[in-house]
Amino acid sequence: MPSTLARLRTHHGYLGGLLSARGLTGLALVGVIGLLGLLAPVLADAAPTDQSGQALLGPGADGHLLGTDDVGRDLLSRVLHGIRNDLAIILVAVPVAAVAGGLLALLATASRPADVVVQRVFDLLLAFPGLILALAVTAVIGPGFLPVIIVIALAEIPGFGRVLRSGVLVQREREYAVAARVGGASRARVLLRHVLPNAVDPLVVQLAVSLPIAVFIEGAMSFLGVGVRPPEPTLGSVLSQAMPYLAGHPWFAAVPLIAVTGLVLGFTLIAEALNKGVRR
Repeated sequence: MPSTLARLRTHHGYLGGLLSARGLTGLALVGVIGLLGLLAPVLADAAPTDQSGQALLGPGADGHLLGTDDVGRDLLSRVLHGIRNDLAIILVAVPVAAVAGGLLALLATASRPADVVVQRVFDLLLAFPGLILALAVTAVIGPGFLPVIIVIALAEIPGFGRVLRSGVLVQREREYAVAARVGGASRARVLLRHVLPNAVDPLVVQLAVSLPIAVFIEGAMSFLGVGVRPPEPTLGSVLSQAMPYLAGHPWFAAVPLIAVTGLVLGFTLIAEALNKGVRR
């Protein structure tokens, strides 16, 4: 069946992309940083909110491997738990955006009026810059984990929706889909059995592209103080606290910045590898 062969070639392309030097580098970066966050309770002796009374200690001082922050909290614990919280937010928000965008895309392909309405919804969401959207959401429900997830999801929905909508519109005009309709298959069966399996493949690349964007949004919201509430750590909030001490205590900002850079670079390399693999 042509559609099956196309899927096999696409899946082989994804695997080949991930096994390329670029893909393996991205997987290694994300894997190492993610593992550090996952093992945060084991690797960090102190809780991320415990204050020692010794502020801005240098790396290695008084048993603090990376030093302490401006109120005496262990920086290693703050960063590791910040990674953990960031990944928890991202791995909830991006799939929610993918599901919501996918459902809206299917609604858009159902009829012309529905398509017009859904496209205007996407345009409305895209009209708001991420930070403006963040300020609007937090003004209504306040800062915290939930508003960060909502903002990331709202920002990512149009991307997923438009990718799937385009895929469905293209695939349902292919010969195998037309042949299925001529053969008496219902519209729902053609969509679920033939069209969707071939239309969802680009969503894999879109998913990878959305992850570094989600890291940026979370970091920006926490940096501006409209994200996760202190003293709960995220990489953005730790970096924000470090800014006033950048000149005299550069390690304070360097550690969370390295973690953010590693995550963004890793996710970006994975997205590029997948995109390159599927285009071969």
